[in-house]
Amino acid sequence: MIPPHPATPAPIVPGVVISPDPMLMRYYLVIALLTGPAFPFTLLALYFQYITLRYRFDEDQDAGVWMARGILFKKEVNLTYRRVQDIHVSRNVIQRWFGLATVSVQTASANATPEMLIEGVLDADGLRDFLYQRMRGAKGLDSPSSPSTAPAESASATSPPPADEALVILREIRDSLASLQLQPARNSGNSRSSP
Repeated sequence: MIPPHPATPAPIVPGVVISPDPMLMRYYLVIALLTGPAFPFTLLALYFQYITLRYRFDEDQDAGVWMARGILFKKEVNLTYRRVQDIHVSRNVIQRWFGLATVSVQTASANATPEMLIEGVLDADGLRDFLYQRMRGAKGLDSPSSPSTAPAESASATSPPPADEALVILREIRDSLASLQLQPARNSGNSRSSP
């Protein structure tokens, strides 16, 4: 069987609610077939998940990622970019065959599982980069000329940052120890020359 060729990945448009790619339903069909006798039930559950799955990626740094799915048991997750701690892209063999991936978005919660799993996006690496850019921008790490970091830069011009201050102190300690090591050598040299 010839592997399916995925369509060209659509660019991520902030603020627009998107549905998963139709390739995800083909992936769900293969997964349901692998369940054997539970095929009809698994396919029905995955079909309902597919038709109700929606995502929105906001442009605003104070907003975030929104996901909704489910008919009987609805689930909505809204994560602000500030809460996002890490983003993982994983692809199993079947997902690679279909050109799909799962993007896991993790927060600093006590739960070990990802807060959100984004499925059905063809350009998972582009989505990961988009989310990392928004995550860093929300935390004030966007660029040195951003307004959120401008006051910090003016403050650092007048006083050294804590890392440099510690370095200065360590150098002073090093120099003091070096002078103490040289001082006993000078004293012992002076005591020999004056008998």
